[in-house]
Amino acid sequence: MASEKSLLRILSCGSVDDGKSTLIGRILHDCGTLYEDQLRQLEKERTHEGLPDFSCLLDGLLAEREQAITIDVAYRSFRTETRRYIVADAPGHEQYTRNMVTGASNSDVALLLIDATRVNDGFLPQTIRHTLIASLIGIPDIVVAVNKMDQLDFSQSVFEEIEKVYREKIRKLPFRSVTCIPVSALRGDNVCIRSEKTPWYTGQTLLDVLEGLEPPDHASAPFCMPVQWVARQQDFRGLSGTVLSGAVGTNNKVLLLPSGRQSTIRRIATYDGDLLSAAEGQAVCLQLDDDVDAGRGEVVVDVSAPLEMADQFAARMIWLNDPPLVSGRNYIFRQGTSETAATISELSLRFDLDSMQEQPAKELKPNDIGQIKLALNRPVPFMPYAKHRDMGSFLLIDRITGNTVGAGLIEHGLYRSHTIHWHNFELNKAAQADLKHQKPCVLWFTGLSASGKSTLADMVAKMLYAENRHVYILDGDNLRHGLNRDLGFKEADRAENIRRASEVARLMVDAGLIVLASFISPYQRDRIAVRERFEDGEFFEIFVDTPIEVCVERDPKGLYAQALAGKIPNFTGISAPFEAPEKPDLHLDGRKRPEELLDEVMRFIADRATS
Repeated sequence: MASEKSLLRILSCGSVDDGKSTLIGRILHDCGTLYEDQLRQLEKERTHEGLPDFSCLLDGLLAEREQAITIDVAYRSFRTETRRYIVADAPGHEQYTRNMVTGASNSDVALLLIDATRVNDGFLPQTIRHTLIASLIGIPDIVVAVNKMDQLDFSQSVFEEIEKVYREKIRKLPFRSVTCIPVSALRGDNVCIRSEKTPWYTGQTLLDVLEGLEPPDHASAPFCMPVQWVARQQDFRGLSGTVLSGAVGTNNKVLLLPSGRQSTIRRIATYDGDLLSAAEGQAVCLQLDDDVDAGRGEVVVDVSAPLEMADQFAARMIWLNDPPLVSGRNYIFRQGTSETAATISELSLRFDLDSMQEQPAKELKPNDIGQIKLALNRPVPFMPYAKHRDMGSFLLIDRITGNTVGAGLIEHGLYRSHTIHWHNFELNKAAQADLKHQKPCVLWFTGLSASGKSTLADMVAKMLYAENRHVYILDGDNLRHGLNRDLGFKEADRAENIRRASEVARLMVDAGLIVLASFISPYQRDRIAVRERFEDGEFFEIFVDTPIEVCVERDPKGLYAQALAGKIPNFTGISAPFEAPEKPDLHLDGRKRPEELLDEVMRFIADRATS
């Protein structure tokens, strides 16, 4: 018997109805009967019109697959005489691209299905999208099963044209190998048994190709173990987690990141007893020589092979959800067991599936793939994705919904992450505040156009000035004459407009000023991001809640009339949304007289903002 080969993890992908589940059913059935006696019988059956009866198995797979689509990737396992396989069956529906990314992240080879009967007008978008994601994720080999060839009388010309066009389409993607095979998943032709109906095909069967592939070698990766939780008992304190790569032994010196603390491993504990060493994939609890203060999110690495540290990255992003990704937006960055806040500092390119070229872009819509730069609130340990899948990948989480909205692959840390540092001056915010005898803060007025924000901000500024307070008004229209004159009114531009305004406001607070910021700021996630740029007690959201019909009636600048006539696109309240604050610090009824609103704001300032 041949020696056992390494486990091979297969990603089954492609568009809806291309035959993924049928092919998996065929492989599972045939590999369960691939012994010499059954093999000869199977070949006899294939010479006639009758087909092996695996309908019960297939029906079960299809039913489970339909259920799995709404949850996650469906996993199947089979084995031959020489190897064990795990197949991740990724759903082909476009809205479940996130599931395909999940399956691809742990796969060694992509098995892509193409329906030969549906390519007259070109390849389906998911065919190319799944190919591109497999390449970005770092899967080295792709096996293309050109399916349903039986419905085309196993036409050689059809297969060769599909193979030619597909290879040309993906020629710039860095796969180690691309193998195209004409198959009939339903009948089993060229799946596990060579078909007599394709005498013109001289290549291997699908199973033979898989048998000949080897998974990537991760043996050279350094030791790395994120801490999932800290185990505490009376005389024991250990760091628990799963070894992602490399190996570690007792008495080895280790480094904890990002804290930078060093120690030595005293004991490696597991559920089944102590070990002298631990390697990739093992769940262990490491007891260190000294009681190092570490918690969830720290990463334990070999002291001689530390990971890089950075708080700014260039990355590939696979966007998975609404709303679109735009520059300036703030998300939760999740890498393994660690989380921190992240801001999209730049969105430069989007990958176009038709041309297979990168094109300039200002937003990424669901299932788009693009190039971004992001800035984190603190440095994190990492390796480029090309060198380490786990420490080079991350998720972006929506701060409002908690949904996973993007999957990212780190290309490299940005140079400025290591060369630009915050300089702490002695003449700081506290000194500036003492000089002005006031508590600096931001009063952020939000509401529709013509709600009365700017009028109210001006009245408040005058009252504070009369009290010898040091005040400055930041107005949305005024900033668009200078700092933000290059921005329009699409969602991406609005997000960047608010990001820039918030940074100016933060600098003014550092100067000890009371800042009155008047901005429509229609998106809740942007206002949340602004709040998080300030310390507790420095930011106050004031919602001037004026009904749209009242704003339209006022219309001091004539903007609503133009918007209703279709002359102004992306106008908030008419052709663009306004997300009202759910819990503003002060909620004002914009229908009241300005003098009444002024009294409410001044009482609020006296009670909370400057107390």
